[in-house]
Amino acid sequence: MKIIGRIDKADFPELNLLDIDIKVDTGAYTSSIHCHDVQEIELDGEKFIEFKLLDPSHTQYNSKIFKVKNYEVKSVKSSFGAVEQRFIVNTKIVIFGKEYSIKLSLSERSDMRIPILLGRRFLNKKFIVDTSSKNLSFKLKSEKKNT
Repeated sequence: MKIIGRIDKADFPELNLLDIDIKVDTGAYTSSIHCHDVQEIELDGEKFIEFKLLDPSHTQYNSKIFKVKNYEVKSVKSSFGAVEQRFIVNTKIVIFGKEYSIKLSLSERSDMRIPILLGRRFLNKKFIVDTSSKNLSFKLKSEKKNT
C-alpha cells in the first residue's frame, strides 16, 4: 500500500482534469466531486445525467457539459449528517502514476476549498493515510518529470 497525505493532486483523464486538488477524508465513505447543474435527462428513450464540473471561479473550469449513461442513485450522508440522494458516476483516477477505477458522487461543494474528496471506499486496501503529509503523489510526479 502507498502512503498518501491529507491533500494531494490527481488526474481524472475521462473528466479532462489534470493535477487537480484532492482531499483525503477517512471520515467519508464515498468519494465526491464538486459539480453543478446536475439533472437527469432522457435522450432517445434512455436516461442520462448531465452536469458541469467545478464552478466558474475554479482555474480548471471549462463549462463543458458531461453526459453519463451509466450511473447510480444512492443515499449518501453529507458532512452535516443529512441523508441526500446523489448521482454516482464511475470514472478513472490517476495517482502515484497508477490508474484506478473510482466511484464519485456528484456533490455541490462550492463552500469547500478543495473540489474532490477521496473517501474510505476508494482508499481501502490501496493507501495508508499520513495526516502530517501532503502532495506525496504530486511530488513523485514532479520528480519523474525532472529526471
